[in-house]
Amino acid sequence: MERAIVHMDLDTFFVSCERLKNSELYGSPVIIGGGDRGVVASCSYEARYYGVRSAMPIKMALRLCPEAKVIKGDMEMYSQLSHTVTEIIEEQSPVVEKASIDEHYLDITGMDRFFGAYRWTEELAQRVTKETGLPISFALSVNKTVAKIGTGEAKPIGRKQIEANSVRPFLNPLSIRKIPMVGDSTFQLLSRIGIRQIHTLADMPVEVLQQMIGKNGLDLWKKANGIDSNPVQAYSERKSISTENTFSTDTIDLVKLRSIIGSMVEKLAYQLRTEQWLTSTVVIKLRYANFDTETRQCRVAYTSADHTLSCCALELFDKLYNRRMRIRLIGVRFTNLVRGSLQINLFEDTQEMVALYQAMDQIKTRFGYDKVNRAGGVKKLENPKFSKQENPEH
Repeated sequence: MERAIVHMDLDTFFVSCERLKNSELYGSPVIIGGGDRGVVASCSYEARYYGVRSAMPIKMALRLCPEAKVIKGDMEMYSQLSHTVTEIIEEQSPVVEKASIDEHYLDITGMDRFFGAYRWTEELAQRVTKETGLPISFALSVNKTVAKIGTGEAKPIGRKQIEANSVRPFLNPLSIRKIPMVGDSTFQLLSRIGIRQIHTLADMPVEVLQQMIGKNGLDLWKKANGIDSNPVQAYSERKSISTENTFSTDTIDLVKLRSIIGSMVEKLAYQLRTEQWLTSTVVIKLRYANFDTETRQCRVAYTSADHTLSCCALELFDKLYNRRMRIRLIGVRFTNLVRGSLQINLFEDTQEMVALYQAMDQIKTRFGYDKVNRAGGVKKLENPKFSKQENPEH
């Protein structure tokens, strides 16, 4: 049976979330990012018109588009809205893969027997927008690669169907940049020998491509020819969660740095507990004023207790920070995650300690994370960036 794969992508997701809060942002160029020293996390189509792109330094973006409104961003709100969208899609779809905070793959193979697959997808997209207020685009095709490329061509707020006999005609004239696995280095390499459009890449001998770019050559050739047998995976375990803070001014204040680490660990540990994860590895990252970056990690018994994780993180910081140079960025990451809840047998502490965590978590969940914090932490970070999508949760 011919597969029916849908790729759904929320349009300029972070910007769209902010516009739900502030209707005055509609029609205006908007940049989501942290401070003058940060980078663009997302931007509106109005800002893209001036050349603003994701990962561009904020200062450069403002030179291109001085009238843009810069918003720091609210990852908690974005995560909540993403979860709502996922629930709506899961409620109606037989198989769903959450690929990132703002995109999903759906396998609706066989749906056309009972209901037109395209019509069904269109009605689902309309329901997402109606219930959340968020614009969404989608493409329906025979596999994940073609569907994802199709969504990119359909945006913004677009709908597209690429049937099996239309796959090559659809892909052929497009730039090879449209293929998901083609980054800047691969594009530059292929461009130097005149390969810029997908049809040229698809027609070249696969052996030559493998010699040029190695083991990924076969996969790239298949994608250029519209071949992709990868299944829609209904669940993908998260590998890690992390957060980073870029300082407005490079600092050497050890008290401030240790306090911020404590706050970062506390917030990540709360996230572990609310999502029922345990971690066994803590990683600290430092970026100095000259952009040198160093990391160090340590193993712990599986836990989600921030007092245990904080001790480990601070010990790592003390061992790592020995250059006495000003610091530009600091980050904390928890890896090697497994499913699990806060249990008394995971601690060397008393039952009162577990009860304290439960009480604090209840307050945070009901009234907001910042309503109760450890005295050693700081309430607000300067330019926090959170990473939740390394093998995204479902």
